[in-house]
Amino acid sequence: MRRSTIALVAAIVSIGGWFFYQNFSLDGLDQVKVVPRNQAGGTDADGTTPIAANAPPVVRSGKTIRIAAFNIQVFGRSKIEKPIVVDYLARIVRQFDVVAIQEIRSKDQDILPLFVEAINAGGRQYDYAIGPRLGRSSSKEQYAFVFDRASIEIDRQQLYTLDDPDDLLHREPLVGWFRVRGPPAQQGFTFSLVNIHTDPDEVDEEINVLDDVMRVVRDDGRNEDDVILLGDLNADDRHFDELGRLPQVGWAISGIPTNTRGTKQYDNLVFFGNATREYMGRSGVFDFMREYNLTIDEALEVSDHLPVWAEFSIYEGGEIGRVAARPGTSAR
Repeated sequence: MRRSTIALVAAIVSIGGWFFYQNFSLDGLDQVKVVPRNQAGGTDADGTTPIAANAPPVVRSGKTIRIAAFNIQVFGRSKIEKPIVVDYLARIVRQFDVVAIQEIRSKDQDILPLFVEAINAGGRQYDYAIGPRLGRSSSKEQYAFVFDRASIEIDRQQLYTLDDPDDLLHREPLVGWFRVRGPPAQQGFTFSLVNIHTDPDEVDEEINVLDDVMRVVRDDGRNEDDVILLGDLNADDRHFDELGRLPQVGWAISGIPTNTRGTKQYDNLVFFGNATREYMGRSGVFDFMREYNLTIDEALEVSDHLPVWAEFSIYEGGEIGRVAARPGTSAR
C-alpha cells in the first residue's frame, strides 16, 4: 500500500463528509462552503432546475454535452495580446460546453476575463472559475474551467483545490462541480471535474497518485460518483500504471496523439466506467491545425497541445436503454 497523505485522506473521508473540511483546502472564493446537492443556486421559472443568477436561456441542439481539456501552453500576457491567437483559442472553446484549462501562467488577474470576453464576442455567454497559482518554483500556474452558461452551471460553493501536505503533486488539482441545464433538477447530469497538469519531470511518481486523487474526490462527502479527471497527464494510456489499474476505470483517448506535432499522447479524460454511464462512447482530439488550415508554426503559436474531448448524456444515468462503448475501460 502506498503510504501517502492523499491515500490516508481518501480513507478518512469515506467515513463521512464531516471530515471533509479537516482534510481539504478550499481556495479561490470568499466564504466557500459545502452544501447539499439540491441546494445549489436558484431555480428556473418552473421551479425545477437550480440555476445561477441571471443565467441565459438554455440553448442546446441535442441531448449531449461535450467536456474537454486543453493545455493552452504558457497562457499569459504575451499570448492574450495576440488577437489572431486569441481568436483561434476562442473558436476552439466554443466547440465545447465546458473546458478544463491548464497552464495559465501570469501574475495578472485579467487573463481569463479578457479571454472569456473574446469567447463571448459573437453573442455566446461563457463564464469561468479559476484556482490559485500553484507550483514549487517561481513559475507558477493556474487551472481554470470555462463553461457555456446556456448549457452548464457550476456550484461555486463546491469549488476547491485538493490539499497535498506531503507535496506529492507539483500542482494540486482543482475540483469543480457542475450540472447540465435544461432537464429537471433530479434528471440533469451532475459531475465533478478534476483539473490536473502533472510535472513532466516527475510523471512516473505523480501518475501513481492520481488513483488516490480520484478516490478522494469521489468520497469527499458530496455524494457525487461521476468523477472525471482530465487534463495534461504527460502520459499515454499505456503508462497509466496504478491509475489504469483502478477498478472500473475508463478513459476517452487511446492510441491517438494529443500534441500539436502529432507525435505524443499527453492529454486525456479518465472516469469510473461503472458510475459514469452518461458517457456516450464518443470522444476525440480536436485538431485545430487542420480544422483551421494552419501551418505548424501558426498552430504552435496557439498551443503545443490539442484539446481532447468526450461526449456525455444530459441525463443523470444516461438515456434509458443506452449502453455505450467505453474506449480504454479496463476489464474487471
